[in-house]
Amino acid sequence: MSLPSPWRADFPAFSAFAAEGLTYLDSAATTQKPQAVLDALNGYYLGGAANVHRAQHVPGERATRAFEAARSRVAHWLHAVNPAEVLFTRGTTEAINLVGYGLERHFRPGDELLVSALEHHANLLPWQQLALRRGLVLRVLPLDERGVIDLEQARHIIGERTRLLAISQLSNVLGTWQPVVELIQLARERGAWTLVDGAQGSVHGRHDLPGLGCDFYAFSGHKLYGPDGIGVLWGRPQALEQLAHWQFGGEMVRHTGFHEASFHAAPLGFEAGTPAVSAAIGLGATIDWLATLDEAEVAAHEGALHARLLAGLLARDGVSLLGEPQAALASFCVDGVHVADLAHLLGEQGIAVRAGHHCAMPLLQRLEVPGALRVSLGLYNDADDLERFFLALDRSLELLR
Repeated sequence: MSLPSPWRADFPAFSAFAAEGLTYLDSAATTQKPQAVLDALNGYYLGGAANVHRAQHVPGERATRAFEAARSRVAHWLHAVNPAEVLFTRGTTEAINLVGYGLERHFRPGDELLVSALEHHANLLPWQQLALRRGLVLRVLPLDERGVIDLEQARHIIGERTRLLAISQLSNVLGTWQPVVELIQLARERGAWTLVDGAQGSVHGRHDLPGLGCDFYAFSGHKLYGPDGIGVLWGRPQALEQLAHWQFGGEMVRHTGFHEASFHAAPLGFEAGTPAVSAAIGLGATIDWLATLDEAEVAAHEGALHARLLAGLLARDGVSLLGEPQAALASFCVDGVHVADLAHLLGEQGIAVRAGHHCAMPLLQRLEVPGALRVSLGLYNDADDLERFFLALDRSLELLR
């Protein structure tokens, strides 16, 4: 069964990859971009660039309309009630930092912040550093043997001092879906704020905010087949009202003198300076392109590829998977083989994968592995990509063992 991707032709990069003899299996790091997104970026610049929200001339008005239309498209895609709930950021990392700094004034020494043992550094370090600044307690929710947050233990850890829960939807290392709805409910019963890192989960169909019930949701455009340098923080209106402004400059200010100022509410109050206009417009085009796809067909294609990836890895001697991957990716180690050496040999054969700690050092320390090799899939991958990967893997292991 060849499992061709009906969407691969939408991505010009694969023509270049084919000419180079390259197989791209690193989509959890960043994705390739469809022609529709490239056309939107090019169209914006060819039509005349302009700043937004601050000009009466035609290019400025045109840019502002396109920028705000992109915000509306993102809101609709997230099933948000109002586009004003969508804040543009540089990415997931900045979105999470925004929440950390924005809520800081509400925390008192001894308050507890909760993360899980699988978090990407982007959803660990902001809370770690906030805890250090304010004398807070950072608690870590443990995982079960599958690589899923242990709900039973979480029930005992989430308590009266819990003020915020920040968790990832889908692990970028383990490929495991997390019980975010149940965890959010537990946290909300304690009156805690909740944030979901959707950098990976949003790509694979889990972006229904009413169904999640969280206060904040963050994701990046570049992992979603969109441009670099653009991300989104969605916030429940009541939660956004609690955020203090954290960056100051042009357009976010309502009025200022030399010694005092007043600021706009969300979203403009949290988009200081010139935003990433072209990237936001490109993200809007990404959402439009995604809307043309059959989500069930995409899920079936990715699921079939993922099953083939797991079966192939488990069939090889000495290969150990990290956790029990459920979607999109698999991280593994090989007995007696350093993952950096393996990644180097794969790279020499044109296989683009990722090796290392995957911005999740504490997780790999808990798993007692120095690093792992990760294969991650996009909707444009096909069975031929996996066949080339396994052929290169076998050749590499012959040399390294």
